[in-house]
Amino acid sequence: MKEKRFKRIYIQGSISTAEILVDTVTGVNYLFMTSGQAGGLTPLLDEKGQPVITPNALADNAKKGANYYD
Repeated sequence: MKEKRFKRIYIQGSISTAEILVDTVTGVNYLFMTSGQAGGLTPLLDEKGQPVITPNALADNAKKGANYYD
């Protein structure tokens, strides 16, 4: 079975949600927002405007199916 590339590591809300997804290949973090049937996705940026990157250890664990938002 092929590994999933994106893993959800954080979720907040129910009808309107905010989720953080990690690309398990690059480690880049993305914010996914939904409200009703609308949604949007953007990379998370640090204070210098650079993408937030999860260390490889977390990305490797995400590949193994760990659910960090539980």
